[in-house]
Amino acid sequence: MMKDLEVRKVTAIADIHSMQMLEKQIWGMEPIPVHQTITAVKNGGLIVGAFLEERMIGYSYSFAGYSNGQIYLCSHMLAVDEEFQMRGIGKLLKEEQLRLAREMGYRLIVWTFDPLESRNAYLNTSKLYGVCYDYIVDCYGKMDDGLNKGLPTDRFQVAWWIDSPRVLEKWQPNLEYSRPFPIHLSDEAHPVIQLPETNEWLQAEAIEVPVPKHIQLIKQEDPSLSYEWRMKTRTIFQQLSGEGFALIDVCRTEESVQYYRFCKKSIIPLQN
Repeated sequence: MMKDLEVRKVTAIADIHSMQMLEKQIWGMEPIPVHQTITAVKNGGLIVGAFLEERMIGYSYSFAGYSNGQIYLCSHMLAVDEEFQMRGIGKLLKEEQLRLAREMGYRLIVWTFDPLESRNAYLNTSKLYGVCYDYIVDCYGKMDDGLNKGLPTDRFQVAWWIDSPRVLEKWQPNLEYSRPFPIHLSDEAHPVIQLPETNEWLQAEAIEVPVPKHIQLIKQEDPSLSYEWRMKTRTIFQQLSGEGFALIDVCRTEESVQYYRFCKKSIIPLQN
């Protein structure tokens, strides 16, 4: 980790302008207006920035949320400058977000991510111990930025119960996982998933679902295959959610896929 890196709460207008510039650079779209972000920060929201010699190289932006009697912090964006990715900065931003959110009185933080982005799934579940039991079809509608263009914007919602045994004790179940979805390689050496003919696989106590290791590369080289992955995994994840399963971990491999691990939500210690 870079010794001069500083991760801290952001309130200054100048730092929020830096966040705008980084947002536009990373996402390739117009940034959220400053009047929106500063208002959110003043009313229960939170911005955390990662700074290297006063240069912002990453941030998380969140605002207050409320649904079904539950107050929570809605973490809308997490981004790290491409030059500094794969150095653990995203995890540091989330850990500081957790610390500050706890001080503010929050017990739950939620956010969404693309279910086909396995690197994000690994951070969210295996590193941060969030869980995913809500699958949202085409969450944001059509988006034309570099990361989202070409696919429906399906999302998993992460529930991060920051004072639960799941997070505090880094709880993981000791289960036998089944792998009911065969994989073969296309002519371009990209993974292709096969769906079972019946739903008997849903009877297992724990299930592993393959997801491409490099979905953005598949989008570039074989767009129809990336769409096939979206639609087939949508079917799988909706079925799992409907049967009370939750995503809790990612099994990383040297293969062309990673395996998402699901168990019954009812066994996960989500609240004290």
